[in-house]
This record gives sequence, structure tokens and C-alpha cells, in this order.
Amino acid sequence: MSATLDLVKQLIKLPSITPQDQGCQEIIAKRLEKVGFRIERLPFGEVANLWAELGDEGPLFTFAGHTDVVTPGSLNEWTFNPFAAKEHDGFLYGRGAADMKSSLGAMITATERFLDKHKPKGRLGFLITSDEEGQAIDGTRKVIETFNARGIKIDYCVIGEPSCTDSLGDTIKVGRRGSLSCKLKIVGIEGHIAYPHLASNPIHTALPALNKLTRMEWDKGNQLFPPTSFQISNIQAGLGADNVIPGSMEIDFNLRFSTELDAESIKKT
Repeated sequence: MSATLDLVKQLIKLPSITPQDQGCQEIIAKRLEKVGFRIERLPFGEVANLWAELGDEGPLFTFAGHTDVVTPGSLNEWTFNPFAAKEHDGFLYGRGAADMKSSLGAMITATERFLDKHKPKGRLGFLITSDEEGQAIDGTRKVIETFNARGIKIDYCVIGEPSCTDSLGDTIKVGRRGSLSCKLKIVGIEGHIAYPHLASNPIHTALPALNKLTRMEWDKGNQLFPPTSFQISNIQAGLGADNVIPGSMEIDFNLRFSTELDAESIKKT
């Protein structure tokens, strides 16, 4: 087994569901410490953040990534256990196999091999967080605020997010779209479905607005970014009974917006 695959499997087997790290960063820290990196842990709330730096002068080249993964949902829906790191027909299956524990493993082992034969002309860094798949408030954002206060500037950065579409390296990202996540709660009046005149169904109230939002053209995008996208991720309502009109409804949605818009203009819309 290759050193990269072995490391990736170790990371996948740790159920680091956001914002938990579950020991992934400890494995990474020990690997980097062995090749000369100085290790600093920067926890904020429940979030684990790791900063590793090698060298004292020159430009700072940093690898950035995250150890947290999205919840796997029902394990019964998986062909293979999402935390077993199963190899099958030339593929590796598990939470984080694509996003982005494989990238972490590749960046770390590439750095180890490079340092085995070369001395960097500048500084090398690793910025790893466990808060990318969730709210992303106490992760990279807080670390950068800390760096700014210290006067630390990252000159170059490689982010290990999976961005290719058909083959490795076929896409180069020049930036990231903005992201605005929202929760909408609609309050109705709970009641028996046999007596709808005594109740107010929040689902029925929401449907026209949701239909309008999903059909809305927010912008046309531009040369560098696709048009802004509105997507509903979760809808929750009711008690689970089939004869009760729900008293409230909660909707989670997200907008990935181009540079034609910003979060404040979207909120005003």
C-alpha cells in the first residue's frame, strides 16, 4: 500500500462529522512534526484548527484543507460503511474520500517526499480546520483573523478541495462563489386535516413563495462565475402523523452567488 493511501485510510476511518475532528489533526500534526514543522493548535468553540509552519523567512506557501465531513445519514443506504475506507474495483469508498481527506493525505506525503530531498527557499505552512462543511464560522475565518492580528500573511495557498470535473487537474479555480445559508420558519395553526378551516397550513402558505424563489433568475453570471444558484436543502414540518396539519414549517436554503451580487443585496431582495 502506498504511503498516501495508507494515510488517507487512517483519516477516513475517523468519523469526523462536522465540526468534530475525532483525532485526524493529531495524526497530521505528528507527521508534520517529524519533518520539522512547528505545530500550533487554535481551537475555537467546538472547532479544532491546526497551524503547522516550517522555516523562518521568505514567502509563505500554505496548503489549506479540512478534516470534517458531512453526516453520512442512514448507514443502511450505503453499499460500504462510510468510515471503513473500503477499496473496491479500483475506487476508495468512504466519507472524505473525495472531500477532502484524500487531498490532505496527498499534500502531506508530497511534502514529506519533497523535504526528504530538498530544502525550501521560503516557508511552508498547513492550515487545517474541522469547520468547513458546517457553519464555517470558527474555522479558517477565525484563524485568518488571528493571523491578521499577528501580522502573518500567507503569500501563496493551495486548497485541496475536489474541483475537477472529468479528470484530475482539468479545472483551475480562480476564485470562489459567495455562500449565504438561511433558515426560514413559517408559523401556522395546527389542527386536524378533517377541519382545515380551523387551522392554517404553513406548507400551503410557503409553496407559492418557494416556487417563485426556485424559478427566480438572480443574475446571469459573468465570464468567471456561473449564475447565482438558489437551492433548498431541508424542509421540516409536521409530527409524522398523516392526519395532522402542521403548526410550523422550517426550510433551510442556500444561495451560491456570483460576483454580480453580494450577501447584503440578496437579503434586501
